[in-house]
Amino acid sequence: MKIYHFLSVMLALCLSVTIARAQQPQTPEQREKQLLEYVDKEVQRLSTLLELEYWQEFYVDSTLTHDYKAMNEEMEKMQGAKVENSDLYINVQDKWMQQIDDTYKRLFTADQWAKYWKSGGKRAQEARDKRNKKKK
Repeated sequence: MKIYHFLSVMLALCLSVTIARAQQPQTPEQREKQLLEYVDKEVQRLSTLLELEYWQEFYVDSTLTHDYKAMNEEMEKMQGAKVENSDLYINVQDKWMQQIDDTYKRLFTADQWAKYWKSGGKRAQEARDKRNKKKK
């Protein structure tokens, strides 16, 4: 259930960028602030759920900040190029979510990974795998 929350928030972030551009443009500072607020909430959620060590929180925060910014930049380039195919946006999101999961797997202990996997990581991976199979 939490992964659905996570994915819905990510989708909302992407959609908010699109909607904001259509209505009134958000400043880069506003987008940055919104992203950092989301990262902080996600770090706290994972820290509570997985009982992360301080150094793990630092790496989770760094990973999310970097990867979400990179994902948003990639999506904004696609929007700037007037890409209308929603599957391409989903592919970009899947690529970055996979990278985040790969990083988590290296950072978390076996018990933490099992909790993360059980709390929704597995469903998200299965959904990505299913979409990848459809592409082929």
